[in-house]
Amino acid sequence: MDLLPNSAPLATKLRNTLVQYHSIGDSEWRVAKKTKDATVWRKPSEEFSGYLYKAQGVVEDVTNRIVDHIRPGPYRLDWDSLMTTMDIMETFEENCCVMRYTTAGQLWNIIAPREFVDFSYTTNYEDGLLTCGISLDYGEVRPNFVRGFNHPCGWFCVPLKDYPSHSLLTGYIQTELRGMLPQSAVDTAMSSTLTNFYSDLKKALKT
Repeated sequence: MDLLPNSAPLATKLRNTLVQYHSIGDSEWRVAKKTKDATVWRKPSEEFSGYLYKAQGVVEDVTNRIVDHIRPGPYRLDWDSLMTTMDIMETFEENCCVMRYTTAGQLWNIIAPREFVDFSYTTNYEDGLLTCGISLDYGEVRPNFVRGFNHPCGWFCVPLKDYPSHSLLTGYIQTELRGMLPQSAVDTAMSSTLTNFYSDLKKALKT
């Protein structure tokens, strides 16, 4: 188990990594899934043997309200169907915290419930916001959970130029679920999780 890192350099490094992902050219991505709410692409991750996923869709709401629903806080647990518990373990300044959360089993429990401990950071980006995170090896693993690991991940949310009451939400996710899992099951679950994320978020924002 590691000690908690110094938050400022970790936040800067994390932001820079996400901005780099955001600049990857279209030709490097392959479409993994498309729904009316979002499109999901993927490319091989440089962090581990799985994929870096990109998800994008337009959400009918203002940037601040959308990000308040995504980042660690009271809203996320209410609407995210995958998340079953969330605790803020430590809070730093500059919109940084460490959170522990658990996820439900997926694909008829082929993927058992997972636990994650993530460093989370929210900051300004262009005219909108970026909320990003990375897992830490911190805290004891709860019984009956497999500890997963999120390599650098995050959500860019910026207002549409001609429709400022709408926002373009773009996510980059690379989750190492760990445990003995067939890669095909992981790929199916990740694409569905990301498209469901958009539909669940849109429903929550309308209530």
